[in-house]
Amino acid sequence: MIDLHSDALEDEDFDTILSADINFSGTLSFEKPFLIRGRVRGEIIATGLLLVDQEGEVDAYINAPQVIIRGAVNGNVTAADKIEVSATGRLHGNIKTQEIAMEPGCKFNGSCTMDEDGSNNAGNS
Repeated sequence: MIDLHSDALEDEDFDTILSADINFSGTLSFEKPFLIRGRVRGEIIATGLLLVDQEGEVDAYINAPQVIIRGAVNGNVTAADKIEVSATGRLHGNIKTQEIAMEPGCKFNGSCTMDEDGSNNAGNS
């Protein structure tokens, strides 16, 4: 499992990087660490770490074990393990997770539900 402290992550930590010039619409699914610098619209269903970098713009329902938000996310986010929103991160949507970390300066508009058991079977509420 990758350490979630976002400052320690490098491009080499990710199997796939969606670059800033890419626009993707639809359902995105992956198993290994994934970095978004472009735009994604639709749904993200994953079993690996998801990082939305500062340039990234996501308008999607997200379900992944670990989510780090440095850019903009509009949509509900479910993470079995942890959600981290950095100082540059903007999240507009409801979240459900076992653990959350929000740095000073981040923007969050929504509700937060924390599961002690780490289950990630939240709906699109």
